[in-house]
Amino acid sequence: MKISIINGPNLNLLGQREPGIYGNQTFDAFFLELQAKFPQITFDYFQSNIEGELIDRLQQVGFSSDGIILNAAAYTHTSVGMGDAIKAIDTPVIEVHISNTFAREDFRHTSYITPNAKGLILGFGMDSYRLAVQSFL
Repeated sequence: MKISIINGPNLNLLGQREPGIYGNQTFDAFFLELQAKFPQITFDYFQSNIEGELIDRLQQVGFSSDGIILNAAAYTHTSVGMGDAIKAIDTPVIEVHISNTFAREDFRHTSYITPNAKGLILGFGMDSYRLAVQSFL
């Protein structure tokens, strides 16, 4: 099984950025733990701060991966294009968020990803990704 993880803007700063919300762990360190926990899965990982690059990546892996875990970060609330890209691909997408977006600012309560995703997992910290992996198993 192949699972692609795609992270959006500012998630390259995990471990440094607002640790009260996002924790102290880098995504690279967490990714190594995830690979060790699920050795039967081939993972690939992509992060970009650029909306078009995220859409390109969805299209690139959206016909070859068995599942996509997407944390579109702030683009969740603004990008019709990312929602459309998910509709255009075959691979199921699980939307994840580290924080509980519904406990934050009102603009974070809207998602252009959720209506097109297989599911939504949020508020469990980095464990949101692990739960998404388990949903594909």
